[in-house]
Amino acid sequence: MDNIKWLFFDIGSTLADESKVYEDIFRKIAEAACVSEEYVNQKAIEFYKQNKRGDKEVARLLGAEFPEWNPKLETLYNDTIECLKILSRTYKIGIIANQIPGTEKRLEAFGIRDYISVIAASSDEGAAKPDTRLFEIALKKAGCTAEEAVMIGDRIDNDIVPAKEIGMKTIWIKQGPGKYWKVTKENEIPDREVSCLFDLLEFL
Repeated sequence: MDNIKWLFFDIGSTLADESKVYEDIFRKIAEAACVSEEYVNQKAIEFYKQNKRGDKEVARLLGAEFPEWNPKLETLYNDTIECLKILSRTYKIGIIANQIPGTEKRLEAFGIRDYISVIAASSDEGAAKPDTRLFEIALKKAGCTAEEAVMIGDRIDNDIVPAKEIGMKTIWIKQGPGKYWKVTKENEIPDREVSCLFDLLEFL
């Protein structure tokens, strides 16, 4: 990827492992609907494979109120800090993410704020992915063009499609529920696919 100066990351299921959050959500849905957690998880995956929000859809299917997201259960992937440390030696690092208020404090608590030069979070910017305005805000903050930037995220609909629309390069990191997405359209095809952050080091 020539002429790239900035790498923009999503947070959830990209830098931060949300698996314990989803386990908590599925457990609460199962309890509310009086079914097994295994059943909830299985049904959610079926919906994810249909390019739907499996967690939301299974709650609707079972008539359960969708549980509150618990960010305290989020942890960094094992390779997040080392990868950011290495990549930040060559590139500027930014964040483009749909987040509840307090993004910067969470990044500080994770111990990765020092690697990040620009943060464009939906709760602060008045736009949320897949709205391309959030990407444009991030680029403006960074002072770079779309052609000089790469978007790295786990969701085809929220990360890859809008980033491609404005001319950014894209990398799909197949972690979390987003890994089940079935690519069916031209605008959903990323420039690269990786299974974890360390894979980025092979070509960045």
